[in-house]
Amino acid sequence: MTNPLQTAWDTPFDLPPFDAIEDSHFGPAFDAGMAADLAEIAAIAENPEPASFENTVEAMMRTGADLDKAASVFFNIAGADSNEAREALMREYSPKFAAHSSAIYSNTALFARIRTVWEARETLDLSDEQARVLMLIHRNFVRAGAALEGADADRMTEVKNRLAVLGTSFTQNLLADERDWVMELEEGDLAGLPDFVIGAMRSAGEERGLGPVVTLSRSVIVPFLQFSPRRDLREKSYAAWAARGANGGETDNRGIAGETLKLREERAKLLGYGDFAQFKLETEMAGSPDRVRDLLMQVWAPAKAQAEADANTLEAMLHADGIEGPLEAWDWRYYAEKRRKAEHDLDEAEVKPYFQLERMIEASFACATRLFGLEFTPLDVPLYHEDCRAWEVARDGQVIAIFIGDYFARGSKRSGAWCSAFRTQRKFPDVQIPVVTNVCNFAKGEPALLSYDDARTLFHEFGHALHQMLSNVTYEMISGTSVARDFVELPSQLYEHWLEVPEVLAEFALHSETGEAMPKELLDKVLGAATFDMGFQTVEYVASALVDLAFHEGAAPGDVMQKQAEVLEEIGMPRAIGMRHATPQFAHVFSGDGYSSGYYSYMWSEVMDADAFEAFEEAGGAFDPETAGKLEKFILSAGGSRDAEELYTAFRGRMPGVEALLKGRGLAA
Repeated sequence: MTNPLQTAWDTPFDLPPFDAIEDSHFGPAFDAGMAADLAEIAAIAENPEPASFENTVEAMMRTGADLDKAASVFFNIAGADSNEAREALMREYSPKFAAHSSAIYSNTALFARIRTVWEARETLDLSDEQARVLMLIHRNFVRAGAALEGADADRMTEVKNRLAVLGTSFTQNLLADERDWVMELEEGDLAGLPDFVIGAMRSAGEERGLGPVVTLSRSVIVPFLQFSPRRDLREKSYAAWAARGANGGETDNRGIAGETLKLREERAKLLGYGDFAQFKLETEMAGSPDRVRDLLMQVWAPAKAQAEADANTLEAMLHADGIEGPLEAWDWRYYAEKRRKAEHDLDEAEVKPYFQLERMIEASFACATRLFGLEFTPLDVPLYHEDCRAWEVARDGQVIAIFIGDYFARGSKRSGAWCSAFRTQRKFPDVQIPVVTNVCNFAKGEPALLSYDDARTLFHEFGHALHQMLSNVTYEMISGTSVARDFVELPSQLYEHWLEVPEVLAEFALHSETGEAMPKELLDKVLGAATFDMGFQTVEYVASALVDLAFHEGAAPGDVMQKQAEVLEEIGMPRAIGMRHATPQFAHVFSGDGYSSGYYSYMWSEVMDADAFEAFEEAGGAFDPETAGKLEKFILSAGGSRDAEELYTAFRGRMPGVEALLKGRGLAA
């Protein structure tokens, strides 16, 4: 039987033939792809011709096509629709992929050619984009250890291989804990819960052959904690949520986190850095741990003050209900919701019918149409799961991208929300349009209703998708979201602002039963409460970012949980607020090193996104065409073709301060 991952695809837009791909196809395709890739690399390294940009750097851009083809399909579906076979493949091939990468980066003949081109760069007639690509490739090789020799080079390979294994284990352990825990509810336990929460719990139960259940999917447990008057059940479910990855046994992540930090420290020191944070932040906009901490602490102080004032109010409400003792973490969301209803006359059960998933998808598309002239047409093709949908994305009659939406929570999907690509944009060695996917974990329903926070998540991930779809560069390695980690969240967080535009809500926030637009009075309440409970939200996030930074500064901690506790005590973490991501669940940091020392980056980008949206407001409105054109030219289409600070300054004329962020979060003095 022909392996579809090893043949040309006769499909619309060269989409993966998902209906023909079986799990048994991946291993052979990976093995053949890695062998072909290494042969292509060897041909470049052993080329007798003098090294040039064309025969070395551009030649490298032609390698690995077969491997990329198979790996992009696998890693996308392994996160969004896992099963035992795919988890086994992850465990088997993660160290093989790491070893394959090490074989390329430790190829001394290849690195010698790259270094020759790098040293001759001033004499070469390179375009700005070519010069950028050369710099990045040379830097990537140096940071990967290409200049190391002997025992140091061998040890670097061992460290990176082990880190790949640990990252896979961390992810699979967390998924197992989230998938395996449920709390079954009796009909009487549903008292006081809004219909949309009950519907989500019944749907989650049906997936498991049970009645209504609370699961550890954020789209189920957060509304339960928000609305259930049963304090005993809130405490039980919160305890399970907080214990993910820390339950002892085979799925415990604490030892994995500790070993990961030690290996990262060793990796940094092999390369001559004092610690991993210095190594990691060197290539980011922030540049150094000190600049990161300075930003976070500027936000921490007002956020903590707000959270502590809110805690006093919520604790008084707890006592008024006849409950003695302090406010606990499983109480906060419940009493905050009651307070929001009292102070803003805003009931999420009243608001939620206006945020239908279908209408919010339409809204995200409509804003992109007004801003960038994009058109979205449904595409009927086989996809990797029945919940997925696809659209052609066109401009001026020409298809520029394919967009796939995978919106619903299921047991086979890891938690959270993300944007990734089956294929990214490029013009060399051939023209390739991107195939971009947004993956979310919204609760199913008829119709599917979102919270306001869910709707923001949808817009956030679509902002990432626009960064991929509007990319317009030559080389794939600087395409789309291939930018500094603390810059990558700018397009996504900026796009969230369009959900708050009154005319967008007026058109798309339509009641699921009556079809009527949200009344202006309710709309004003929703927008007026946009910064409600922002002390809590900011504290849980900044605490996670500060713990992440502390983990990677200086010597790796002997006990990760003790180090976490020390950091939280030092900053004065309010007792009734948990970290947004406690260490055993901190997949951003421990499932790979993408956000390690970098979880702060959402806030670094938020400083820019608040300022960037002000540019639209200063120009006359959210859909000002000139500002939208500049946003596309200097941010969305540019990818990593220039330094991030240079790109933002080209768009805005200057770099921003933290003031717009504090104002946007309602934390300004």
